[in-house]
Amino acid sequence: MGKFVSVLPLMIVGALSAAAPVRFELRDTSGSLHTSDEWRAKKAVVLFFTMTDCPLANGYVPEMNRLRATYEPRGVAFYAVQVDNTVSDAAVKKYAQEFGYSFPMLNDSHLALARLTGAKVTPEVAVLSSSGEVLYLGRVDNKVEDLTHPRYAATEPELRNALDAVLEGKAPKEARTRAVGCSINISIQPESK
Repeated sequence: MGKFVSVLPLMIVGALSAAAPVRFELRDTSGSLHTSDEWRAKKAVVLFFTMTDCPLANGYVPEMNRLRATYEPRGVAFYAVQVDNTVSDAAVKKYAQEFGYSFPMLNDSHLALARLTGAKVTPEVAVLSSSGEVLYLGRVDNKVEDLTHPRYAATEPELRNALDAVLEGKAPKEARTRAVGCSINISIQPESK
């Protein structure tokens, strides 16, 4: 039972360097290949880090779909990034369909995008420039600031604020916020293919 070849071969070259843009090739759950070249024409890129069994991340899918519907027409690309390499391709595909993701879900079993951005938990989002520079990393909003006291509704839409700033040509007011959720096991070594 193989993974849908998530990395063909994965290359992260000069991550976060304006002189050497990020390079990667990842397949989504429909089998389509996505590369860093897609980012060049975008005003920003949002990576939504998730795992199939993370209830907090799963609860944010409707909000992420709303954000995509709002910001994609304004030049922002959205990708879900599945970071659990123990889940089969079929299970990830089924999960993406059942939860109704309206944007591509990349299977990053080598955790290259998590390493690139510094993402540590799911749900966590990164806003990147068209060259792969991390402009914002953190939570979608402050609905869950700690696991024991979630709010009924968010009062600070940090991802929206970051996107609005970037689209206005400004740096986000907060470049980092503390995300709470399921840990990404960054210590996992990439599978050899």
